[in-house]
Amino acid sequence: MNVGIKISHALKKYEENVVIPDLSLEIYPGEFFTLLGPSGCGKTTLLRMIAGFNSIEGGDFYFGDRRINDLDPAKRNIGMVFQNYAIFPHLTVYKNVAFGLQNKHLPKEHIKRQTQKFLKLMKIDQYQDRLPQRLSGGQQQRVALARALAIEPEVLLMDEPLSNLDAKLRVEMREVIKEIQHELGITTVYVTHDQEEAMAVSDRIAVMNMGEIQQIGSPKALYQRPKNLFVSTFIGRTNILNAKIIDAAGFLGLEFEDGVRFPMANLADVKDGQDVVVSVRPEEFIVLEGRDDSGLPASIAYSTFLGLNTHYFADLANGRRIEIIQESTINEILEKGTPIHLGIKTEKINVFTADGLCTVVK
Repeated sequence: MNVGIKISHALKKYEENVVIPDLSLEIYPGEFFTLLGPSGCGKTTLLRMIAGFNSIEGGDFYFGDRRINDLDPAKRNIGMVFQNYAIFPHLTVYKNVAFGLQNKHLPKEHIKRQTQKFLKLMKIDQYQDRLPQRLSGGQQQRVALARALAIEPEVLLMDEPLSNLDAKLRVEMREVIKEIQHELGITTVYVTHDQEEAMAVSDRIAVMNMGEIQQIGSPKALYQRPKNLFVSTFIGRTNILNAKIIDAAGFLGLEFEDGVRFPMANLADVKDGQDVVVSVRPEEFIVLEGRDDSGLPASIAYSTFLGLNTHYFADLANGRRIEIIQESTINEILEKGTPIHLGIKTEKINVFTADGLCTVVK
């Protein structure tokens, strides 16, 4: 049976070095929950505290109603998948998957049935007599995942499981992981620094920085309405521009450094003249070249054609370089030096206080 995970006021430190100062979160039963953040932010440390591999200096950890702080890792009923696969090189695929079941001293028929079930589920049954050295990286990761799932854990923990795979295999394996997790409905905690990977597999994501959770939400919520500048810049690509609030003479909106104004209907708790930081994702710019002289003036620096979309890099009048993504057309690509004006999809952009800590968008 799958369980929820509750963490209340977690504290982790090494002597005087505090890694996680005070962290609380709740993970729902059957949820695919990802801890996302840059290297050193504490995400793997927190995962290892959940697993029992790291000590807990403060706070309470629960699986359902069961407090696990002092439980041995072997008694927490978890499955663990590591970055380096951690499968046994001297055992066949079959024996690797059966290993955890054999350690539980289960009946031989049950072990055989469970092992075959997860070999087939992970589509590696045809390799069951092979040694790991004869498998590709993706196949080895399937073995590691099958071994973790075969013991039917309450919680599945995954620490950067795809980082050693090439780009194509990463995409393939994240689809496999998401499909299997949905099929089994197992509570899963996944650690990664790759925001695209996190968005592809997760029900919810916790964005971490310096041991603190910056925001928890669905991939859509984090991308479209980040709560602060850190989340906005870490999730996806964005352009950061300085502006100020204009709230006078019936106009509410933004004024940029060159005096160009854009009205905004979804600003909250702002005042006239207030300095703000604006996050505009590349696809939220509108190229007005040849049709309109309003908007932000810019000049094309170079472009990259990527099939469906063309990425333009342009210099604003103040010298700041920005990225623009436009759907590719049959017409000519805008050449270097082409003057353009840029509109903005103001209903989509995000605006933060000058310190970047708070959003001012409803």
